[in-house]
Amino acid sequence: MRRVLAGLTLIALTAAPVMAQDVDHGRALFQTHCATCHGADAKGQGPLAGALVLQPVDLTALASRNGGVFPLERVLKRIDGTDPLVSHGSPMPVYGPYFEGVANSAMKLPSGQPMLVSEPIADLVGYLQSVQAGN
Repeated sequence: MRRVLAGLTLIALTAAPVMAQDVDHGRALFQTHCATCHGADAKGQGPLAGALVLQPVDLTALASRNGGVFPLERVLKRIDGTDPLVSHGSPMPVYGPYFEGVANSAMKLPSGQPMLVSEPIADLVGYLQSVQAGN
């Protein structure tokens, strides 16, 4: 019985959503996977931006363009590919398979509803939240 309870406790602990984001890891992910188009400063002027049909947006102004509220659900869905961005010619992001994984990180939406995403997505979005104008 003790072994069964220990196993259930271990399962419960490993299944619990992780709430914190690692902004430094998110910054590194952004520089590796996103800066080519969105620019190292996230303002939409990356070296490949000119080759895109639709120019990348200034990611530091996401909140200001949304009434001062970071559009968390929209950003999460763009990154995880559930809200594809046509300008990329494929689901967003181009590096989508890297960001797939176990959805073990809960991000609380403004509605209070948690949305489970992979840890790399949580870290990347944490970084994007940190670079919003006025932060």
